[in-house]
Amino acid sequence: MAHHIRTFGDPVLKSQASAITEINGKVARLVDDMFDTLYESDSGIALAAPQIGVQKQIVVWDIDDTPMALINPVVVEAEGEWVYSEGCLSIPELYVDILRPNHVLVRGLDIDGNEVEIEANELMGRMFQHEIDHLNGVLMFDRMTPEQRKEAMAEYRKLQETPATPAQRRRLRLK
Repeated sequence: MAHHIRTFGDPVLKSQASAITEINGKVARLVDDMFDTLYESDSGIALAAPQIGVQKQIVVWDIDDTPMALINPVVVEAEGEWVYSEGCLSIPELYVDILRPNHVLVRGLDIDGNEVEIEANELMGRMFQHEIDHLNGVLMFDRMTPEQRKEAMAEYRKLQETPATPAQRRRLRLK
């Protein structure tokens, strides 16, 4: 069942999510619901549980038609730098160039409770960092320079008043 995606201003997005201590049918259903929500969004590649109002440490993603879930994920190593135009389902229609490490090693549990480590760079590495930020109550606004944040907040307020058309969305990428 798809859920409503919480957007900027919702206090749940600024709260720390709780670790999952037991992987059971309830967690499996939540993962399924998160995938339903992600696919219904039609524009995202990943989703963290707090984005649907659930304060649990779960991330789901689908890059290249390979749906995956990670429970209690943490970045254990990060290196390099990469600037990329980042967007967020909880801050719709806004894309901002953000500097993050290019390469990460992420550790967590799969849906069967097995510990996994994933090395990722570029888009997938950024996705992990972005979604793990959500689990820690951090939004992309918090990763911006003060100048970027001021410009992005003004642009976001304008977008809330008059949503952009698909053609305009492609041009809304702030530097």
